[in-house]
Formats: sequence, structure tokens, C-alpha cells
Amino acid sequence: MTHVSRAPRAPARPGLAAIAAAAALAAAGVSPAMAQTTAAGTPGQSQWGLGAAAFWTDHAYRDFDNKVRPLPMVSYENKWISASVPTLDLKLPSGSDALSFRLRARYAGDGYKASDSPYLDGMDKRKSSVWVGGAVLWKTDVVNLSAELLADAMRESKGTRAKLQAERRFAFGAIGLTPRLATEWVDSKYVDYYYGVQASEVRAGRSRYEGDSTVNVQAGLRVDYTLARQHTFFVDFNATRLGSAIKDSPLIDKSTQTGVGVGYLYRF
Repeated sequence: MTHVSRAPRAPARPGLAAIAAAAALAAAGVSPAMAQTTAAGTPGQSQWGLGAAAFWTDHAYRDFDNKVRPLPMVSYENKWISASVPTLDLKLPSGSDALSFRLRARYAGDGYKASDSPYLDGMDKRKSSVWVGGAVLWKTDVVNLSAELLADAMRESKGTRAKLQAERRFAFGAIGLTPRLATEWVDSKYVDYYYGVQASEVRAGRSRYEGDSTVNVQAGLRVDYTLARQHTFFVDFNATRLGSAIKDSPLIDKSTQTGVGVGYLYRF
């Protein structure tokens, strides 16, 4: 019988990542939601997951060399730690299975090098970074909500970002559908570093550009198929509507960035 699954009271176990080597899921431009699998284990019990995935992103940068990126997936979860490349969470006491407060570190592959696109020739390399901060997850019977506030720990952009996300899994036998919707605010330092053009980088057809803070809107759908309790296959579709301060950059030639990923996860 077709039914809608209730959101688990224990935090759902991350399944991979892509997520971003594994730091690379993020590098592939894949949404962190890809890193989550659908089954939750026994609260507090240590659990491992191993698998492989491939991701493709249609980057918003002009003439960007979009490539399919294969990468391994590794995840680990227990009472105090949730690790799934590219995210590492330290769980804090909350007194509730439905609410989880966390200290978070996450690698984000936002950077690029000049060789990634002919249009980026003459641009200085923009380095990816590790972001640290806090997060909260709230599981309800209607929807799973999450929020995070992170700062650039490696001081590449010296920026700050904040994200709110809602998702829910609908179960149809062995198949699960998980739509999600999120908004992410990024500050002017982030936008200026990854999408700005410095005076030394100005070329014909590439004017000086200073970034401002903006809000991106993200949507996605994860489809999973559980062949057996330990075997899960998934495909994930994602799209990000870029904020105006990013769309206005001369480095960008599209307002929406899209991606797709496929993978397999084995749970121990």
C-alpha cells in the first residue's frame, strides 16, 4: 500500500556525501542533501556506510568545463558524531530525539581556477574552503527542518553563509521520494571573492565587479531505491536560482545552476 512515511525522531543517518574525494562532493557542486540516505538507524548505535557515486553540475560560470566527477562515499554515525563527506557534525545535548543541535564543519567546493573556462583566463585562482559554525535539525511529523550558520574557517573568502532547508520523504514501497527546498544567504565577502572581478583581472568583455550579499534559492529531489536493508541506490536532482548579486557578475552567464548525481550505498 502506498503511504507517506513519518519523519524519524532520530536524526537520519547521512549516507555519503558526494559529497563531496570525499571532500569532493561539494567540489562537484552537489547539494549536501545528496549526502543523506533515507533510513535511520537505532539512536546512539554506531553505523557505517560505504559506496560510490558520480555527479555532474552545469555551472553558472561562463563556458565552464563541466565534468562528471566519480567519487567514493563514506559515512559514520553514532550518539555524538555524524560524519558524511563533506560534513562533520559534533552533536550537542538537546534532551529531545526530535531536536538536534550541532557544531559543524563542512568542505565546500566553491572555488575555481583559470583553466576551468576560457572566460576565466587571467583570473586569480579562487580556493575552496572549510566552513565551520553551528546547525540545528528539527524532525516533525510533517517536515524535517534544518538551519546552519557557517564562517570561512580557512579565511579564503573571509565570508559568512546561512541556510534554511525543509524536506520530507514520501515512501512508496521500496522507493522513496524526498523533495527539498532551501534558501541560502551569503555575505558580500563571499560573493566578492567567488564572483567578483578585481582591477588586475579586468579584460575586454570582463569589467570590474564588486559583490554584495545575496540570497540563493535551492530546490531538489532525491529518489532512492532500497534493494535490501543494506543496499540503497539513489539519484538526486538539484537546481539553484542564483541571487541577483551573483547573476550580475560578468563571470556568470545563467541565472540557474543545475546538477544530477547517481550512486550506491552499502550500510553495515
